[in-house]
Amino acid sequence: MAGLVDEIGIVDILNKRLGRDPREKVSTGVIVKAMLLNGLGFVSAPLYLFGQFFKGKATEQLLGEGIEPEHLNDDRLGNVLDEVYAAGLSELFLEISLAAADKFEVKRETAHLDSTSFHVDGDYASAEPGVIDITYGYSRDHRPDLKQFMMNLICVGDGDIPVLMEMASGNQSDKTRFAQLFQEFSKQWTFDGLCVADGALYSADNITAMTGLKWLTRVPLSISAAATLVDEVVELADSGIKGYTLKESTSEYAGVKQRWFLIESEQRRKSDLKQLTKRIERHRQQSQQKLNQLCAIEFACIADATAAAAKLSQQMTWHQLTEIEIVEKKHYDKPGKPKPDAIPVRICFRVTATVLAIDSELTAQRIRCGRFILASNVIDSVVLSAADALREYKAQQGVERGFRFLKDPLFFSSSVFLKSPKRIAALGMIMALCLLVGVAELMYDMVIESEIDEKQ
Repeated sequence: MAGLVDEIGIVDILNKRLGRDPREKVSTGVIVKAMLLNGLGFVSAPLYLFGQFFKGKATEQLLGEGIEPEHLNDDRLGNVLDEVYAAGLSELFLEISLAAADKFEVKRETAHLDSTSFHVDGDYASAEPGVIDITYGYSRDHRPDLKQFMMNLICVGDGDIPVLMEMASGNQSDKTRFAQLFQEFSKQWTFDGLCVADGALYSADNITAMTGLKWLTRVPLSISAAATLVDEVVELADSGIKGYTLKESTSEYAGVKQRWFLIESEQRRKSDLKQLTKRIERHRQQSQQKLNQLCAIEFACIADATAAAAKLSQQMTWHQLTEIEIVEKKHYDKPGKPKPDAIPVRICFRVTATVLAIDSELTAQRIRCGRFILASNVIDSVVLSAADALREYKAQQGVERGFRFLKDPLFFSSSVFLKSPKRIAALGMIMALCLLVGVAELMYDMVIESEIDEKQ
């Protein structure tokens, strides 16, 4: 790992950009290199016991002549995080990622964009102007009770090399940021390949703004045309990819000519059908419970009881009331069986009914199980076939794997202990650099194995 950091030139890039004070025993670049080795060491408390990590290790061989573990203290680490932040996190990462991409001759035909959240403990004051806001937002960690910050990441090439990193506030809206990031990325890298992202990218404003870029994304089913398409009973063709069938159509949503791919995943369909069965039963039980509550209510007239039953039936999900009857109930002033000539003191009405599933709605739900829609403005099927579109979207998992790497329980994100939003943002960039070096190491191993195979 230390050799790869040197081969990419991370230390030299940082020292050149941030400068070096001759009074410093350890340069900023070397401190960052030490952070990377610490983070990639997968110990239980990265950075928290920063100096101790290097005790017993060949520190001089890893970091440079004359460097001792005691030089790597918390104060120096904090100052370096401040310096890195001041230099511009995204700009620094971009320069380093460009060097890595050139070094390993990374293909730049597709760019995959995604975001994730990192939760933190404790309280954080309101953000300064231009600084990320550690605040509440949609939590990918399923911890809405904790504040968080976000990371946006673009990866390219077969090795999913991260090339663009941006730290963002915890309440970032992906829908409003993703299109802008792709536009910025295409200019910084002079990129004219395919931009791939999840459904957050697909909106009328975004696909209009991305004129001039080639994109592939998922279509949210909140769009009426998409919801109609997944519910259609159509014959799907073999995609050429095991477990997937598809059907291609055209669309001009938001005035942009594009191709839509209705795709059905066999594995996902099985999972969705199991979940649907559970949801149907849950809705049936809820409907029955509400019916029982309705049946216990006494109404003053038949009209009120009938209206209440009709209202409840309309509110039910995938179910309705059938065999509805309004039963008259007489009340007398004395308990027991009334005499034949007894006059009731009041009369009320109660509802009786049966909960019945609506077959047509359940059939529609079963049809859409395992289905999703991809869209692309690449009209030429020779340039991007339906099967290629599916493969590229499945490759989106590369960014997700990167986020899983960053969220490993032994990595930084397990306990972000810094209190300054600036230092937290800088730490996020260090985390992304760890991912870059880790992926580069895998690519390096693949190259070595390939060379060995050729020689053999």
